[in-house]
Amino acid sequence: MDAVVDSPLTKLLAFLDKLDEHKIWYHLEHIRESVMVLVAIPGQRWEVEFFADGHVEVERFISPGKIEDEDVLSEIIVIGGLTDNELSEKYRTPNT
Repeated sequence: MDAVVDSPLTKLLAFLDKLDEHKIWYHLEHIRESVMVLVAIPGQRWEVEFFADGHVEVERFISPGKIEDEDVLSEIIVIGGLTDNELSEKYRTPNT
């Protein structure tokens, strides 16, 4: 019985039931070898990936709370066009 309770699909469905119960917006995607649940709550976006082997990965994106105007929209194109190496160079955190 525990194998059924802890199955990857059961974990995913239980999580979706909780989101529905609390009226939290989400969207499902198939990415890599997982089902990703994109979750939006005020000030945060979460990527929750459920894998066939049962493990779950979570990445959170938290807003600093600063509201900006349309002038920053061009950054999407600039940043989106950078390679991973260029992104690392431009946005790396200095050593402390």
